[in-house]
Amino acid sequence: MGTVPTSNRPVPVYVLAGIRILNGAAGLLAPELLIRRFDPDREPPSPAAVYAFRLFGIRTVLLGLDLLIHTGDRLRTDLYQGILIHGSDTATAATLGVHRQVSTRTAVTTTLISAVNTALAISASASLANSPKDKPK
Repeated sequence: MGTVPTSNRPVPVYVLAGIRILNGAAGLLAPELLIRRFDPDREPPSPAAVYAFRLFGIRTVLLGLDLLIHTGDRLRTDLYQGILIHGSDTATAATLGVHRQVSTRTAVTTTLISAVNTALAISASASLANSPKDKPK
């Protein structure tokens, strides 16, 4: 079983890790700012929404760090799970928009962000699978 040295990770791994860490930190440290984008008319933001953003914020930071720390099969698993995580996020954001549960602008923005993350996870997975340095000898 091969491993992927940190310096040999595909670029999409670094990009996805960075996005996860930044978005997660925002959810963890400044949930009210993000909540206002979803629910601008509610002041103050719902305590349940603050809790949820912080809960998913720390999860997202840790998922980003995993992409920078894990190697080999564990990194591949992280990326495959990322496809499911971000694919689910994309479907949820789009569904909220279709059902008019958030503004069109919010739905489009969150759907695009999640779709980009999904594409990065797919691209990183494919790059890693096709990397000659990662294949068993």
